[in-house]
Amino acid sequence: MNRACEGVAGMEVIVDRVWNNFKKYRFLLAELVKKDIKLKYRRSYLGILWTLLEPLLTTAVLTFVFGNLLGKGGRTYPVYILTGRLLYTFFSNSTKAAMKSIRKNSGMIKKVYVPKYIYPLSTILSNYVIFLISMIILFFATIVFDIEPTWHLFQSVIPLSLLLVLSLGVGLILSTMAVFFRDLEYLWTVLLMLIMYTCAIFYHVSDLKLGNRIWLFKLNPLYLVIVNFRNSMFGNPLDMEALVLSAIYSFAALIFGVVLFYKEQDKFIMNI
Repeated sequence: MNRACEGVAGMEVIVDRVWNNFKKYRFLLAELVKKDIKLKYRRSYLGILWTLLEPLLTTAVLTFVFGNLLGKGGRTYPVYILTGRLLYTFFSNSTKAAMKSIRKNSGMIKKVYVPKYIYPLSTILSNYVIFLISMIILFFATIVFDIEPTWHLFQSVIPLSLLLVLSLGVGLILSTMAVFFRDLEYLWTVLLMLIMYTCAIFYHVSDLKLGNRIWLFKLNPLYLVIVNFRNSMFGNPLDMEALVLSAIYSFAALIFGVVLFYKEQDKFIMNI
């Protein structure tokens, strides 16, 4: 009982310290987010327009391959692909960037005191801004393919919020571990491929006829988030099981990530 109380008290101390630092350095965080966005498209002729073109072109290719050549989907199939592809791309890009953020800013960390979590947090937020901009393509796609908006569209705030929480939690975990295990970058690339194929981006899970083996997909929190985002876009109510599981996974990842990062951050300077 005493250990449990000590654990809760310790967690409260961590949360208070992180929140106070966040308020103190929020302007620096905003500048780092702006800097990340500018650097991402610094050498691109199209600049931030590529944020709109990339998902559009990817969706067109996947629709051609799986929709036309393999005869999958229907009229709204491109929107189905786009809803999954946008969310997966954000998760992939943001977690990979967060994983490298501490080593990437090693020079600054050694010279100036700044809360170290600012670096993975800024990369996650900059990618989230880019992700929200890319949603413009989804808006036009729903118009082109005659998907009428319903009040369920407002529900999309919930899976999109959980997506941010999940990415931040995973990003903090990866950024901590990558300081001590450099090969994690290559391992995560492989794991992202597994995550992508179990997100049902370009196929319907119902077509697989998994039966009781559907639980394999429920182990993937990103798939659960995508399920409810698609429900919102296509005018369906949220899947409550997917909502509960995705919320548990997302906040568990965030709590674990914050605690792990806080405990190990003092060792970063000796390993970067």
